[in-house]
This record gives sequence, C-alpha cells and structure tokens, in this order.
Amino acid sequence: EEAVAGSVSQALAGLRDVIACGAEDQVRTDIMDRVAEQAAALRAVARMNMLRTLCLAVGGWLPLVLVLAATPSLARHGVGPAAMVGAVTYIGGALKGALSSVTRGLGGTSIRLSITLQRIAEASGSSLDPGTRESTQSGEQPGLGPAAGGTGQVSLRNVTFAYGPYAEAVLRDLCLDIPSGDHVAIVGPSGIGKSTLAGLAAGLLHPRAGEVWLDGMPMSALPLVELPRHRVLIPQEAYVFDGTLGENLRYLVPGVAEADLDTSVDAVGLRAVVTRAGGYAGNVIPAALSAGERQLIALARAHLSPARIVILDEATCHLDPDAAARAEDAFAARPGTLIVIAHRISSALRARRVLVLDGTRAEIGDHATLLARSPMYRDLVGHWQEAHDQVADGPAAGEGELAIRW
Repeated sequence: EEAVAGSVSQALAGLRDVIACGAEDQVRTDIMDRVAEQAAALRAVARMNMLRTLCLAVGGWLPLVLVLAATPSLARHGVGPAAMVGAVTYIGGALKGALSSVTRGLGGTSIRLSITLQRIAEASGSSLDPGTRESTQSGEQPGLGPAAGGTGQVSLRNVTFAYGPYAEAVLRDLCLDIPSGDHVAIVGPSGIGKSTLAGLAAGLLHPRAGEVWLDGMPMSALPLVELPRHRVLIPQEAYVFDGTLGENLRYLVPGVAEADLDTSVDAVGLRAVVTRAGGYAGNVIPAALSAGERQLIALARAHLSPARIVILDEATCHLDPDAAARAEDAFAARPGTLIVIAHRISSALRARRVLVLDGTRAEIGDHATLLARSPMYRDLVGHWQEAHDQVADGPAAGEGELAIRW
C-alpha cells in the first residue's frame, strides 16, 4: 500500500514533467507493477483469513456440534446435565475464544509485528551506515554528494531503435562510449535521431535491440525512480509549474541551501529573473514567463541536481547566443558529463567531442578531425558560415538568429 501510494503521488506531482518528456508508458508500467504487487499481497492476506476461518470452524464449532450430537449417548452412559452444560460452555466460550485469539495473532497481528520489526531494522541499518554517518557529520546532506550522482559514464552497445514494430529504425547498431567528465555535442539534420538518442541515454526510451549503460550498470537494471540520481534531461520546452521560484528550483533537490541556489542561478544567468520575481519566495506564473526565462529556470534546476550526467536537448534554443554560451559553459564547468543536442555550430565548437548523425552512420571526433573526414559535418558548418556571413552583411538580428540554427 505504501509503495502504491508513493509511486502514484510521485507521478501526480510530476505529471507535466512526465508528459513533457514522453515518459507516460514507463510511469504507467511502474505504477501497474506496484498495483500488481499489492493485489498479490491482498490475495495472500485473503488466503490467510480463509485459513483462520477454517481453523475456527474446525477447532471451535466442530467440537460443540459433536458434543450436542452425542448428548443422548452421554446421558445414557450416566453423564449428568450439569457436565454437559459445562462442556458446551467451555467449548463455546473459553476454547473458541482462545482459538480466535491465536488465529487473530497469527493473522493481522503477526503481519503488523513483522512490518514493525522490518522498519526498526531498516532504521537501525541507516543510522549505523558509515557512509551516511560520515556525510552527516561533515555537514553534507545524504544523497547530494558526488557519489550520489554516479560517475557520469554513458555507453550504448549496438543500440537499434524504431518508433513502432514496423517503422524504419531511427538508430541502428549504434555503439558509443562517453566517459565520465566528457563534453559531447550531437549534431545532424532535423529528424535524424538526435532527440531519440537523448531519450535513450536518459532512459525515457527503450531500444529495440542492444543495451544502454549508465555508470557501469545496464539501464534495464535501474528502476525508473533511481534514474534522476544518475542523469537529468532538459527538453526543448522547459517545464515550470505554478508556485514559488524556490520550489521550482529545488524540485530535484528539496531542501538545498540558498547559497547553492545562488551559485546555480548566477552560473546559468538567472539572476535577473530572480530579482524580478522578488527573490526565491516570489511566485511564478508559467504563462507570464517567456520561453527563454522558462529555459533558464529549468537550466538552474538541472545545475543544482546531484546527477553527474546532464543532457541538454536543445535546452537553450530560446536563448540568445551569449546566454546559451554562458549556460553551456556553466554545465561544462560542473563536475560530470555533458551531452548537448546542438542547434548552433557554436555548441559543437565548445564541446570536446562532436557526434555527427547522418542517417547511415555515426562519426565522433573533435572539430578539426570531423571537418577533415565527415562530409555531413562540413556541410553543416558551411551552411552555418553562409548564414553567419549574411547576418554580418545586415539582416535583422531576429533573422540572423533563426538562420544560424540547424
């Protein structure tokens, strides 16, 4: 019951996030698994109740029926009425009551006792855990230290993915290793599979074949509720909910100190929004914010996360180039791994490595290497350079900004 209530309340609290990230099937599966476990537990309790009723019937009522049925025979053998009344009273009162207490104790009371003992054992284990005790004594919050977010490794092993059993594969036999601390930009034409790759790396999509690994563990072995400890994904349309600005920023790390909020806010360039909102206690109305402001709030929220893998799926597309560069630099300076679905060539230039998807194969390398060996990358850079030159010759800033996006 606790597991069902926990999974349902968690899904309801982040329902808009779930829909925005396309994770409805995963969340539904998780809840239905909990419901199935609860149904199995209820069936087990029902079987125990049936057994208890049978014990009461056999041990409490059967002797009474036998005594009543044998009354004529007992009377013929000299058993007096007082003895018979005493036997009936004993069986129907004391014996039946004792059996009822025993079966009740073996039923509900024993379940409650076992759960209580389990809770005590769990609490004792947590309080005696050396790692937890050390982090608490040092002033760190358990679960927020560097180890809480994993190492930051991402690996794809022969991954194939298609949207449907008969659809053409978007990615086929893709192998990719992103070590801890790497900064990778993923580029390619629109619809080539960049966001699909981001969804696979975040665990929101499951490959038709192959396996995705996070921090040395297969994605399939990680429960959905554990994924936020390893990775954080910011989609193109950032999610902001009604509430205070502080509640929005602390969404992934409740209770984080205001000093940490200040660090992330200043790192991604959100300070003007904080000032305009009247501080972290100020209420925010999503519809009153621009798309760029919503993206900055989502970026600061992700920057606060303990996850060591950050995936930006065109998460700065509504920001001007300088603001986008500042946000990406903030994540590059943050401990961990950064994966950027790039919509500007400048994002690729800032990355340590660039992954080019062209529909038939994937190539990865630094900027100079890909210019030499990837026709697709040369074309992308060439298109951007032409647009950049046109902007320099005089188009309006808005046209230039649109022109240099992929």
